[in-house]
Amino acid sequence: MPVAVGVIQTLGFPPVLAAADAMVKGGRVTLVYFDLAEAAQFIVAVRGPISEVRAAMEAGVEATQKVYGQQILTHYIVPNPPENVESVLPISYTDAVERFR
Repeated sequence: MPVAVGVIQTLGFPPVLAAADAMVKGGRVTLVYFDLAEAAQFIVAVRGPISEVRAAMEAGVEATQKVYGQQILTHYIVPNPPENVESVLPISYTDAVERFR
């Protein structure tokens, strides 16, 4: 089964928190990455089946837009990232998130 990755980058912490919460509730996905991207820019990534990642991304973007003063910098879905991308970028399933799959 192809596994997609969905990423949302926001300006500020409250919008990315709302996005992460809505994403894991909006689809059968696993949160695999969260970090500070640059000054006041946060990024969250989820993995799961393509259709579930699409639903989770829609929920995440919608929830982010409800946060006062929000700013979504970018959001995108990679339907089936190749192994070489997974080995370089921090989007693979780690031991810390494996129990949530």
